[in-house]
Amino acid sequence: MKRLRLSAWLSRLIRPGSLRMQLLSRTLLVMAVLLVLIGVFQYVLMEQSLIRNKAESLQSQIMAFPADLWLRSAEDVDKYGAENPKLSRGRMPVIPDGTVAFIDRQGKLSVLSQGTMSAAAPKLADESYRRLFDDRRWTYERVTGEDGTEQLVVLQPIGGRGAAVGIAQVNVSTGQIRDVLIRQLVIFMSLSLLAMLLGLAAFVPVLKRTLVPLSRMIQTVERVNAGSLGVRLADRQGQIEIDRLSASFNEMLERLETSFEAEKEAIERLQRFVADASHELRTPLTSINGFVEVLLRGAANQPEQLHRALNSMQGETKRIIKLVNDLLLLARLDRAPELELEEGELADLVRGMEPQLRMLAGDRDVRIDTAAGITSWFDPDKMKQVVLNLFQNAVDHTDPKSGIIELSVAPAPDVSPTEEVLLTVRDNGPGIEAEHLPRLLDRFYRVDTSRARKYGGAGLGLSITKSIMDIHGGRIDVESHEGEGSIFSVRLHCRKPAQR
Repeated sequence: MKRLRLSAWLSRLIRPGSLRMQLLSRTLLVMAVLLVLIGVFQYVLMEQSLIRNKAESLQSQIMAFPADLWLRSAEDVDKYGAENPKLSRGRMPVIPDGTVAFIDRQGKLSVLSQGTMSAAAPKLADESYRRLFDDRRWTYERVTGEDGTEQLVVLQPIGGRGAAVGIAQVNVSTGQIRDVLIRQLVIFMSLSLLAMLLGLAAFVPVLKRTLVPLSRMIQTVERVNAGSLGVRLADRQGQIEIDRLSASFNEMLERLETSFEAEKEAIERLQRFVADASHELRTPLTSINGFVEVLLRGAANQPEQLHRALNSMQGETKRIIKLVNDLLLLARLDRAPELELEEGELADLVRGMEPQLRMLAGDRDVRIDTAAGITSWFDPDKMKQVVLNLFQNAVDHTDPKSGIIELSVAPAPDVSPTEEVLLTVRDNGPGIEAEHLPRLLDRFYRVDTSRARKYGGAGLGLSITKSIMDIHGGRIDVESHEGEGSIFSVRLHCRKPAQR
């Protein structure tokens, strides 16, 4: 059972490619590199320190012997030989673990004593000895002997009157120092390995606790789908990076939710548009089909009924043509609107349309008030269509005899006179209920279906007007109260708009 638990724990811990495994392995790698660098640095410093201390110790031992002893010992060796039993070893400079030699001013090297474990005295370059005679300062070097062993050589000038008379040289093997260094290095590496194991044992639970917010994020994200975009992540978890990631993800979810809602609304609007268009087309087609059936049954032989049927069929055909043309115009406005902007006065355009507008109004009272001197940028053909659509809408919803339609062009009252121009169409019709105002500019939306059909409307005129004002960078507003008529206001910028 314990083995199974350990195996399960290791399988959860060691997952190649997981963030936990990467953090753990990279942390251990960084720790290992740092420990190796510390070990190398410690090894180099300790080696230099031990070599320096050993050299200073040997230099102190050299200085413990008087100068005349060095000279007398060198003369005895030259006279009797280093192995002659007549030499008094009690009067010779002796260092147990090293080889002692003396170099005179002619560069001759005389070995005075040699320890049992020490190597032969190495002969350095003549230039090194001459420099010491001049400087009279002790020094040390590390040299490699003929047998491949490293030696520490300490050189101390022996003073005389006014100048050095010789150089005392002591060389010892660095093997003992190397053993100490290796032993210390082994101890350091063992402690480092132990520290890494203890750090691993302590770091795993800390890492697991640190990644808890990320695990919660994963669980939350797994619950998110097209039907649950309202889910949000906690953005206060005590970790700056996780909090920033949560905030960014929440913003993304908000954008996705908004996009899905917009797409859903667009789909619903398209479905409603298709249904309304189908309904509008079906009505005249059904009427034409009925008249054709009547004609096929014998009405074609009766001139009066034939004339009446043909007139009705022509009217329905005109309705279909107008509906199709409006749909094509809306499609062009939505897809790639093209504007031929000109700088001019909207008041001049309205005054030029006055005869046509009064003909459309019939017996209704038409009042036109335009303020001159207000220039703006617009497409004349499309703005004429805006004026006609708004005026025709007022005509359709006012009494043929007592109807009053007011059309005015003036500077917008709430901004600078040079910024916007305001086109207003006011009527004294029955008004519009407040519940219909938000959807009044939607395609195929009609407040009074029976009256719209009476005048042949399909609910596209105001939609076309809104699309035209959108591509001009303007807007259309509606204000209406039941029994008080309606006011349609169009705002147009005086500056040239950026074309889409």
